[in-house]
Amino acid sequence: MAKTREFTLDAVRTDGWFERIGEGIGSFQALCDIVGEAFFAFSMITGARITALTVDRRNPDNTLVDFVVGTDDDGAEPQRLTLVDFRHRLVGALLTDDATPSPPTRDGDVEGLQLHIGVRYLLLAPLYGYSLKKLHVTGDKSELELLADGVEERVELNDFRARVRGQIREELERAATGSRGAIDLTKVAEAEAAAEKNDQPKVMQLLGAWPAPLAIFLRTPEGHMLAPEARALIAKGLGLLGSACVDLGEPQQGEEVLRLGIQYAQDGPVASDLFRRLGLAQISTGRWGEAIGPLRRALSLGAPPKNLWPLLANAFHRRDRHLAALACVREAKSHGVEESELAALIQSIEEKMGSALTAWRTSVLPAPRG
Repeated sequence: MAKTREFTLDAVRTDGWFERIGEGIGSFQALCDIVGEAFFAFSMITGARITALTVDRRNPDNTLVDFVVGTDDDGAEPQRLTLVDFRHRLVGALLTDDATPSPPTRDGDVEGLQLHIGVRYLLLAPLYGYSLKKLHVTGDKSELELLADGVEERVELNDFRARVRGQIREELERAATGSRGAIDLTKVAEAEAAAEKNDQPKVMQLLGAWPAPLAIFLRTPEGHMLAPEARALIAKGLGLLGSACVDLGEPQQGEEVLRLGIQYAQDGPVASDLFRRLGLAQISTGRWGEAIGPLRRALSLGAPPKNLWPLLANAFHRRDRHLAALACVREAKSHGVEESELAALIQSIEEKMGSALTAWRTSVLPAPRG
């Protein structure tokens, strides 16, 4: 039986490389929004350096990408492609077949590990949630021990490569599907029905391609002249998408989508719901203090008070603003919230205020007549 050799991959693991590079690029987020986060990463992996973008705001697919492959010292010729063709070029470069060199024969052979696994796969792995831990070599068989979105797996090297190539193809398909109907307003009703069934992945599937083109469209003259009805429908869709992101464990992304929705909603009929959703998103990550502003704004814009006063009372209480919390409790009662629903909160407020509550009640309540 062939002996198994084990190599730790700490020296070649690339977790977080894309984010770290992004910290040093001022236009990083803009490039991700226009080109697509995954495709911007692909360009770095393949050595395609983007030098300029000519954005087509009406049809983002026709955006022109100027780039060079290699370095200036190589005498690389500038090239220009539409965004669609550029994405296809990147994916084609990543999917080219390449040989698998033999595994290293000694510990500490970093270059041997990189060549055996494949440099591009080491860089692609963290983009899809893989953290490579160890390489196990038994005869001609190489297996990777890894975490896939936090779940331990052991998979043959060739199978891992095939899986990653499949995910790259899916990335291109998603981009093509999303661009064909990126702002199809008829999807809002379908997304709303999915949200009512708590089918948040379906909401993501229907509306997930909206934010990037809508962020660009908002800055155009056409975006400023958009009819109120269309604005309201777009804002409603972004509200559904933002809440879906939060529910699926992406609160930061959800908040960004909700803030974009608020820009579209302005002070229209959907604005109160967007502010309510933003407040709930912040509460979901324990940021009760930050949630106070959006919740109050939602109330001022006409959101149902019966649902929001208890949330505001809780937010003020958690920020040690107990008197304000007590006032919100009174408002909640006046709008039909049963005292039994507020009992635990009232008890906690009273315990925190102690003698100060007694003094306040004495000062504001009339003395009994003798």
